[in-house]
Amino acid sequence: MLKLINAGLGRTGTTSLKVALDRLGLGPSFHMFDIVGDAARLKRWERIVCEGESPGWAAVFDGYRSAVDGPCAVYYRQMAEAFPDARLILTVRDAESWYRSTHDTLYQFALRSMANPPEPGSPQATLFRVTSTMIWDGLFGGRFSDKDHAIEVYHRHNEEVVRTLGADNVLVYDVQQGWEPLCAFLGTDVPREEFPRTNDTASMRQRVARAAGAAAATG
Repeated sequence: MLKLINAGLGRTGTTSLKVALDRLGLGPSFHMFDIVGDAARLKRWERIVCEGESPGWAAVFDGYRSAVDGPCAVYYRQMAEAFPDARLILTVRDAESWYRSTHDTLYQFALRSMANPPEPGSPQATLFRVTSTMIWDGLFGGRFSDKDHAIEVYHRHNEEVVRTLGADNVLVYDVQQGWEPLCAFLGTDVPREEFPRTNDTASMRQRVARAAGAAAATG
């Protein structure tokens, strides 16, 4: 049963948050990586995202105590309704750096898949279909390459999360703030070790390359 939901878009520190939540006892934490690395789960999300299947949210997140990244940013309203006792977080970062990071990592998978379509029915093709429907053609209306438009969508998404869920109910959180605001929000002690800093642009490019079926990322 989910105890925490993050509605922040990818590349806002969601992987660092996942590691932090695991450390604070709110793991396992669901992440887009869990979809990429599991063929059955990927097909389930294809049915939800692309075919409109009505999900049983409890079954979808069975075994997880928190959820960050990926579908959470798009389905946060439904998830909040399904898990009314879950705490709500919105991860944010400077919009310019968010766009640059997203463009140089996740969007490259989309561009590569458009230029060289993966084999129909392959995991890469399914992943591209899901992310395109949900994010590139969905949230960004097929205009992510338009930086001003993408940043406008980013700001609008964050504002809508706070407005929809209620400012008093959501922790607006930049992972650069470290443990203190997160632990204060959750009512937990602050760990002695440094806050995790994971999944920088270089490592994410490598993950994207593997997801796209490439041997390694370039640049």
